[in-house]
Amino acid sequence: MDRLWHCQGMPAPTSRTSHDTDATGDGPGAGAAAAPVGSAAEPAGSAGPVSRPGPIGSSGHFGLTGPGPTGRAVPNPARQASIRNANLALLYRLILDAPAPISRASLAAATGVTRATASTLADTLLEAGLITEVSPPPATGAGRPAAGLVPAAGGPAGLGLEINVDYLAACVVDLTGAVRSTVIRHGDQRDRAVSDVLADLAVLGADATAEAGLGIAGAAVAVPGLVENPHGRIRRAPNLAWQDFEIGAELRRVLPDTPFEPVIGNEADFAALAEAHAGPDTYVDSEARAVLGTQTADGAPGTASVEQPIPLTDFLYVSGEIGVGAGVILGRELFRGARGWAGEIGHITVEPDGALCRCGARGCLETVAGLEALHRDGPEAAAPGLGRAAAAAVNLLDLPAVVLGGVYARPEFAALVPGVRKALAEHVISARWAPVTVHVSRRGTAAAVTGAATAVVRRVHADPAAWMSAALTA
Repeated sequence: MDRLWHCQGMPAPTSRTSHDTDATGDGPGAGAAAAPVGSAAEPAGSAGPVSRPGPIGSSGHFGLTGPGPTGRAVPNPARQASIRNANLALLYRLILDAPAPISRASLAAATGVTRATASTLADTLLEAGLITEVSPPPATGAGRPAAGLVPAAGGPAGLGLEINVDYLAACVVDLTGAVRSTVIRHGDQRDRAVSDVLADLAVLGADATAEAGLGIAGAAVAVPGLVENPHGRIRRAPNLAWQDFEIGAELRRVLPDTPFEPVIGNEADFAALAEAHAGPDTYVDSEARAVLGTQTADGAPGTASVEQPIPLTDFLYVSGEIGVGAGVILGRELFRGARGWAGEIGHITVEPDGALCRCGARGCLETVAGLEALHRDGPEAAAPGLGRAAAAAVNLLDLPAVVLGGVYARPEFAALVPGVRKALAEHVISARWAPVTVHVSRRGTAAAVTGAATAVVRRVHADPAAWMSAALTA
């Protein structure tokens, strides 16, 4: 889960172990045999597994210090508090992932801790407002049925905020992942003072929070530009004409105090992460299979897989607004690049002698497939350029799917989809054997602000002990 926060420039959870979550924030499911820290599977005093390289986008540290006498990394000795915090995170993850309310006895059986320990940890989560008890189902056998534990819908929530060229947005997501409120106010943000935009954004956030009626754990802000963390410096947002603005301090001034400090990230990155974790992670794209061909189980052309659900774990998310951005998802994790600036697909040149872009170059994708171009020329004219740019990314990264989001998800621009499919079929070298599927975002135009709010919630999920500590000092 610490990799997710690195994706958003968030500080990593303080009690990260190999047991609390995986790279997506989704740890072992309920009933999985998960060894707690300090158990026989991992003796107290050990620091967990030997360091190994993490996947793309991970911190790669795994809690290790510098090299020891032999040049190998030396693990930090585990402390009693860190063991407890890790086991607390493990139990919380099991409760979050359980398909139905889970009892304390089931938590003990799944983790290997004693029932007394499982009960004590569960009580800690209850007192913190992170979980709640529900009435047990009617008894079907001997013995008294146990109360079940579920995430607390009334617990600390995530506040997502978005600054875009022609609107501001705010969204509140609760600990169950449900969207509790969304407020969008349209208006041109260009040529406005940054302080005025942030003040209006704070008012919008207050409105969304009041509508949701929940306490806020923290806020995350999505912006259409290059964001340099940890201080939230916006290096460049050409469509807002912002350059080298550090908005973190101003956000802390205008937003209410919350246990977690506000963080800033790219809007397409937040949107891509929201799409990667938007409920059921399968799509069925029979039209794409019919247009581009299908494959049988042995990889040969055929028709066997036309109606089979397609797992969406690796894809290119393309967000259309006034500008065009993208997020690359690999294994449900965001690939950010060396400096966190990957995904600037809007500034790929698709017409070398084309119109001048706000970035200063000519013929950028934004000039042919941004919202203004869509209104001016129509989606049919924009689709070939959009498809060619997407094909370049697919050829480079071997991605099996493209998701169209932002304004591209609007019904009025539905004609983009067949045109993009056609361009992918023509320009992706492997399309004959591995057709690239094209999908419309399930999150629609609210993907970025929803993803920002969800990122805060996932931070609470990843390290409940850190949340409780921050809440005490807020």
